[in-house]
Amino acid sequence: MSIRIGIFGYGNLGRGVECAIKQNKDLELVGVFTRRDPATVKILTDGVGVYHVDEAKDMADKIDVMILCGGSATDLPVQTPELAKYFNVVDSFDTHAKIPEHFANVDVAAKASGKVGIISVGWDPGMFSLNRLYASAVLVDGESYTFWGKGVSQGHSDAIRRIDGVVDARQYTIPVDAALEAVRSGSNPALTTREKHTRECFVVAEDGADKARIENEIKTMPNYFADYNTTVHFISMEELKRDHSGIPHGGFVIRSGKTGANLENNHIIEYSLKLDSNPEFTASVIVAYARAAYRLSLEGASGCKTVFDISPSYLSHKSGDELRREML
Repeated sequence: MSIRIGIFGYGNLGRGVECAIKQNKDLELVGVFTRRDPATVKILTDGVGVYHVDEAKDMADKIDVMILCGGSATDLPVQTPELAKYFNVVDSFDTHAKIPEHFANVDVAAKASGKVGIISVGWDPGMFSLNRLYASAVLVDGESYTFWGKGVSQGHSDAIRRIDGVVDARQYTIPVDAALEAVRSGSNPALTTREKHTRECFVVAEDGADKARIENEIKTMPNYFADYNTTVHFISMEELKRDHSGIPHGGFVIRSGKTGANLENNHIIEYSLKLDSNPEFTASVIVAYARAAYRLSLEGASGCKTVFDISPSYLSHKSGDELRREML
């Protein structure tokens, strides 16, 4: 029996989820939900219906897990708690500072409905979060560092697009090379947020828009740009399509620590990702956690979960015996 999946939101991430479902034989896409006119949305999977988002709750008995593919700025804080009233849900909420608040809201809704809600799934938060936890648990005496990029941040690009007067935008997160090398040296430098990364934004503005206002709103946006050295370039739509159509990303989680009677031995743990497609990789992580949400639900679990709460074996389609024989 296949796990029945719904996709709520059909942008880059939603299309990535659809592709990932096709690669997992125990998953089945049963519906895509959009704010657009469903008749105008063409999906990749034959025979699967496209519905307006308002129709989602009417299909609660036909979907095992709803995957939410909206943005973290304004969509997911509302959508995830609301849909957790009807479905097991997974989202990729990535505003790190607001994760505790989002967790609490989803937890209340999911416990009331008896559903499982898994939030903040992807590569950061998500895979990087797990590596930060594992490395800090192993190297207790040390420091952890996370570097992102160079790559396009979907969440930050979406946040720029929400600004009045912006037609489209791409935002690149770029590690500062000197900071990265200092960390790899094992010197455990004390680095501020501003010293670790820069942000570069390419923005298409509406004709006649106040570009100075848009630039100021970007550079002063809390949780996104205010703590970084940020450069804003205004370009044409033709330039955006020509030079910034891809969505690559990646990054590093590094733990530098010491062991020994006198802490005389140094160790570096480094986990890295290099991604041709940020949304497709994020989607692949989300789909694995959709499997976990379904399995937890079958066991009677409810409430909100994060990647910290879920056994790795719940992510794989393989049995426990297969995992022990092939991977342990």
